[in-house]
Amino acid sequence: MTTRARSFDAAAASYAAHRPSYPPALFDAVEALTGRPLAGTRVADVGAGTGIATTLLHERGAEVVAVEPGDGMAAEFRRTYPRIPIVRGDGDRLPLATGSVDLITYAQAWHWTDPARSVPEARRVLRPGGALALWWNDTDTTVPWTAEQEERLRVFFEVKGQTYRTLPEGLGEFATRSVPWSRRITLDDHLANLASHSAFLVLGEARTREYFAAERELLSPLFPDGIVEERYVVSLNVAVV
Repeated sequence: MTTRARSFDAAAASYAAHRPSYPPALFDAVEALTGRPLAGTRVADVGAGTGIATTLLHERGAEVVAVEPGDGMAAEFRRTYPRIPIVRGDGDRLPLATGSVDLITYAQAWHWTDPARSVPEARRVLRPGGALALWWNDTDTTVPWTAEQEERLRVFFEVKGQTYRTLPEGLGEFATRSVPWSRRITLDDHLANLASHSAFLVLGEARTREYFAAERELLSPLFPDGIVEERYVVSLNVAVV
């Protein structure tokens, strides 16, 4: 797990350039489920990566600090967002004072933690009445070509149906929201986004090249103008503690 988690460091620039962002409706939902506006809220965005979620929280007026363990990801974050504070650490060992934040967010990052450690750390760092928000950007598999691509990925990586999305215990009941959205990008960018996932980053160059040559051949006839509409559903989970 550590090898895959740290694999992003070597691909930080590509990650920043090609990974999808998040829609404004997601942050509306965070405010609704936490019962407080983001403006003026002290937020720790953990596993911040290159700052995709952090900068959007900042734009909503949150007093946000990024927490990121990876050298490459942190360097890319500092290059792109030099005015947003970032500290080095992870969810299992938060480098933050006890009772210092109102909200902890994990955008596509909770599954890299050990809940036996990250849950007590979240409880320690949150102020009374604070909240933990976890979310994942999932491709919308009601779209036929997306479902077919996901099935090819499962077969290629021999995924047997296991999940890494188990919500933690010890934080009370989670409220959930699903936020659909989409973006239009080039086929090249779509494939580059896919290639920035950890499963490919640790796969090796030869097999990765082979996979994407075949994927391009399958997708090119579906998108003759070279433009792909990626549809997503953000799965948001919030616990107020």
